[in-house]
Amino acid sequence: MKKLGFLLWGIMGGGMTFHGSGTVIHAQFLKAGDTIAVISPSSATDTATINGGCRTLQAWGYQTIVSPNALNNYHGFAGTIEERKADLMWALRDPHIKAIMCSRGGDGAAHLLVGLPLDSLKKYPKLIIGFSDITALLCAEARANNMGIHGSMCHALKTYSGTDTVSQALKRMLTGDLPSYYVDPHPLNIIGKAKGIVVGGNFSVLNDLAGSDYDPLLLQDIILFIEDTDESMTKVDRMLHNMEIRGLIGNIRGIIVGQFTKYKHPENDFNDMCHMLHEYIRLYNIPVCYNFPVGHAHLRNFPLLTGATATLDISEDGVKLQYEK
Repeated sequence: MKKLGFLLWGIMGGGMTFHGSGTVIHAQFLKAGDTIAVISPSSATDTATINGGCRTLQAWGYQTIVSPNALNNYHGFAGTIEERKADLMWALRDPHIKAIMCSRGGDGAAHLLVGLPLDSLKKYPKLIIGFSDITALLCAEARANNMGIHGSMCHALKTYSGTDTVSQALKRMLTGDLPSYYVDPHPLNIIGKAKGIVVGGNFSVLNDLAGSDYDPLLLQDIILFIEDTDESMTKVDRMLHNMEIRGLIGNIRGIIVGQFTKYKHPENDFNDMCHMLHEYIRLYNIPVCYNFPVGHAHLRNFPLLTGATATLDISEDGVKLQYEK
């Protein structure tokens, strides 16, 4: 497989590489000196986490501003629903703020979607950055035809000071330098090529949006990526079949299976999560790749641009995911 651009990362004997594919000009991407707001849409966090994330963003050349309620604590959430929603809308509406970094995940981001029409999100096409529970906001943005970044938040930026390869990939993506990802073949991969809108994230959060206005599976022609932590094979099995029961598999052109961590295995005679998923996904007759580096372990959580169109090419030689310019 021909490599494009310049090599940024390799692991597991060339297990994956990341290449720049040229700078994309788009109103949502950032330039030096732009302001990034840090908000806490989900669980409560601490000053050290937010300050550490801000230091890294500032070292990357951005100005930062922390939302008024980002350090609140209300029953374990970062403030009441009204306070957290007010911070989100403040960051979206302020014209001086160009992107939104979430401090952490946890629980509660879906609270902010109640009574929030998609038209409100369409008015303010700003990048929201986060993963895990922030999947709820990324899915809502995709349904509003906006882009977001499924990627590292303040904790990881503080811990690694933004110098590790995953953080550097996020740094490039913020400016519109979009990746081509190359991943080693997996024995369960289903060969094929697909083109679609990249959506997904934490599978349990995604599943909780089922049937709502914010459900990205309602979009046509999607490449779905899924990952999770602390969920059993039985629970993931139910979530997978929920998509089938709703008749939405036909909207999916390809599937990226990321990292599933902290689960009990073997279970129900399946050795691991990939084998359980493969038992059913193989029946969909669409391209599927396994063990893609996206998930809850930071060094295996490369950023994905959600709401954007990409091509997924799975061959015997490996997997290529490339975004359109």
